[in-house]
Amino acid sequence: MAEPRRRIGLPASLGGRTAFWLILALMLVQAAGLTIHALDRVDLQRFIQAREIAGRAFGAWRTALLSPPDRRAQMLGDLDLPDGLTVDLDREPAVRVGAPPPPPHVMRLFRLDLVNSGPPRLRPREVRLGALPPGGFAAALRLPDGEWLNIRVSMPPPRPWHSATFLAAFAVMTIAAVLLIIWAVTRLMRPVRLLAEAADRLGRDVNATPLPETGPSEVATAARAFNLMAERIRRFVADRTQMLAAIGHDLRTPITRLRLRAEFMDDDEQRRKMLSDLDEMERMIAATLAFARDDAAAEPASPIDLAALCRTVADEATDAEPDKADNISYAGPDRLVVRARPVALKRALANLVGNALAYGGAARLMLAPPEGGLVRLTVEDDGPGIPDSELEAVFAPFRRLEGSRNRETGGTGLGLTITRNILRAHGGDVVLRNRPGGGLAAVASLPV
Repeated sequence: MAEPRRRIGLPASLGGRTAFWLILALMLVQAAGLTIHALDRVDLQRFIQAREIAGRAFGAWRTALLSPPDRRAQMLGDLDLPDGLTVDLDREPAVRVGAPPPPPHVMRLFRLDLVNSGPPRLRPREVRLGALPPGGFAAALRLPDGEWLNIRVSMPPPRPWHSATFLAAFAVMTIAAVLLIIWAVTRLMRPVRLLAEAADRLGRDVNATPLPETGPSEVATAARAFNLMAERIRRFVADRTQMLAAIGHDLRTPITRLRLRAEFMDDDEQRRKMLSDLDEMERMIAATLAFARDDAAAEPASPIDLAALCRTVADEATDAEPDKADNISYAGPDRLVVRARPVALKRALANLVGNALAYGGAARLMLAPPEGGLVRLTVEDDGPGIPDSELEAVFAPFRRLEGSRNRETGGTGLGLTITRNILRAHGGDVVLRNRPGGGLAAVASLPV
């Protein structure tokens, strides 16, 4: 089945995606908040600047009006004027007659309508106002002696981030929010991770410890449902094992009676064939019960030297079939420790080696160093191989490519099934591959 397509750029995990969208939402909210803050700050700065400039401009007019004519220029030059405001004296006004007036918002901001609203003695003889691009204005105020006080105002550019600590504080708050989001998402995803780990443990060991039914109501409900499912699976396995054990027990009685009757047969050839069939039936019952019972699942896992186990299996195969000793070998590291169930793993490896010798006349064990968290063991033979369409089908229970079921040609068809069950219970697997040069390779993998 094809893997589900994942959007490019998004994290693969649920927690990562949740954190990604929360951080993205935080960034958008922060950007909107900064924009609103900047606009408000610009408006406030312009209002303050306008009030300061207007006040200083009125002060400059009072200074020019109340100063003696011969000292007027000197006193204006001594004034401390803000940025954007300049004043000078001239015989000609800075604003010509008919010049375009300042924009309405400038008129409202600087309250230019109040120029002539002061006491009569402080009112200019004539006032001319005009626009001064970009966004400023010029005012020409005529003094009593006919001289003009020219005032030019150009608003300085706004500085929304004028505060030296604002951006630093903003960065600190953003980092703190991101860390809080990551911490919260990690806490929220922890029950999901525990559920996945429990499901993995249940796949390896049907008697795995149940999940604690604590935490938020949704988490407790999911844990309760998972524990109930695990209990039903255990009950199903126990019922199946008990049923098969009962069937096996009940079958042994008629087999024993048939064996006794066969002993009294006069025809030696028929007696031999019947006893052979009865032996085969007993072997099939024993193999079926062993497969259904799966005693290996109850065996505790412990650290074992996989390299030493491979050599042991190879040596035992050599002792059992000394005529094939030259075709049995091991290649790989001298020591490689994994955590596994020793008896079950030895049974799986012995099945692979036995199949290789029975159908391929050779068994070469090759253990590769760990890679990607897995260690791989390859068992090669020199047989004819099997059709590609049957490479997976042979792992089905009782599936044998060779039709007979006798001691000379093979067993009951459960060897590969048991081997795969054992390896998958360890978190690994086994697959078959036809070798390019001929023969079959069984590749078993185990987590380190």
